[in-house]
Amino acid sequence: MASNYEMFMTLLLKQLEVQDPTDPVDTTEYTSQLVQYASLEQQVANGDKLDSLISAVNDLGYGSTGIGYLGRTVEASGDTTALQDGSASWEYDLDDDASSVTLTVTDENGKTVYTTTGETGEGTHSFSWDGTGSNGTSYSSGAYTLTVTATDSAKASVGVDTRIKGTVTSVDNSSGSTVLNIGDVAIEVDDVLTVS
Repeated sequence: MASNYEMFMTLLLKQLEVQDPTDPVDTTEYTSQLVQYASLEQQVANGDKLDSLISAVNDLGYGSTGIGYLGRTVEASGDTTALQDGSASWEYDLDDDASSVTLTVTDENGKTVYTTTGETGEGTHSFSWDGTGSNGTSYSSGAYTLTVTATDSAKASVGVDTRIKGTVTSVDNSSGSTVLNIGDVAIEVDDVLTVS
């Protein structure tokens, strides 16, 4: 559009320069050309403004879409989540029926704080931990990891997939990709599976 605008100006000025003084350009035609010129100039200006608007929206990046996650409960791939409001929640999928399932919660340093048995049927199971350790110690905040160990009757491992659940407390886009924070735990927006 900008090159057309410059070409139009060049032609208009050339036409004025080479016109026959004894037979000048018809004023109606000249006025029509000036109107076309003004219209073209306005279109170029609008295009520049749209480019600026698109650039401003792009500068927001995915963070602008991440804002919609604030305060929402998300389920995401992973095994580490935050203890929020006295609870940490996970889901785990067993590929097959198991005869034994052990759920182990560890803190940020890898220290085991809680151990229990889990459901053994094939499929999806939920697990929530209230922040009370196996020894009765109360934990109030922090990031905790769930390890699910499942074995069948022949003591062979059963495949397990874990997911975390938690409320998004902040959104960070400083690295160029959108990161959702569930308390102290950061997850990529691409890892989110469900939002409620």
